Amino acid sequence: MAVSTQIQADIAQALWNAERDAAPIDPPTNAHPELDPNDAFEIQLINIRKRLGEGAKVVGHKVGLASEAMQKMMGVGEPDYGHLLDTMQYHEHTPIDTSTLCYPRVEVEVGFILGKDMPAGNCTMEDVIDGIEWVVPSIELIDSRIKDWKITLPDTIADNASSCGWILGEQRVRISDLDVGNIDARLRRNGEVIAEGNSSAVLGNPLTAVSWLANKVESFGVRLRAGDVILPGTATRAIDISPGDNFHAEFDGLGSVTLHFK
Repeated sequence: MAVSTQIQADIAQALWNAERDAAPIDPPTNAHPELDPNDAFEIQLINIRKRLGEGAKVVGHKVGLASEAMQKMMGVGEPDYGHLLDTMQYHEHTPIDTSTLCYPRVEVEVGFILGKDMPAGNCTMEDVIDGIEWVVPSIELIDSRIKDWKITLPDTIADNASSCGWILGEQRVRISDLDVGNIDARLRRNGEVIAEGNSSAVLGNPLTAVSWLANKVESFGVRLRAGDVILPGTATRAIDISPGDNFHAEFDGLGSVTLHFK
């Protein structure tokens, strides 16, 4: 570890308070430049365990910053990774209150639902294809508890990969029925197309992100399990949200998902 367990605990509490109060903090790496991704994941796990103690359940995992566009946007050189909890799920027809968030953004993602556990280490593309039960249209709601999104990789990993919520569309498609690595997607805000992309932007293929994730988190004792929702990363840049916005993401051959803000 690059920092002490006490520093990890202090950063975890600061991030917890920032999310609770919608009051962002300075980047933890400002005060602790030695903070590394391994420390950061331990910090993430402190707050995940705290939420589990309050009754939340882990229902999936995410990869963030998986595209070149997002890495350039945020100034990092590799993906991040975080947990999805049942308490983070939003629903298409229930407006989200932006006043409870810091700097919310939406991301268009080709999501997956696993039908099998992923191997603990050495998870291959073949394992991923065999293990995915459904491909689903999804939007990830991201939010940084760190001021002005001024993050390094350890900052965002500590902050649960800047995750905030997730929304799935109703459609379910078998992985054998479409080319997951070549899905065109469009995002409309208030009826206007504001972002377009292709799933190949996600590490060349979103399936690569799933195998990368399974192998990355295995060393922390985390497994990708049957039933988990996996969000592998966005096919477009992240889009800022304003109160009253209505978003509609369309995926060729996969369906759509809608998200409202009040």
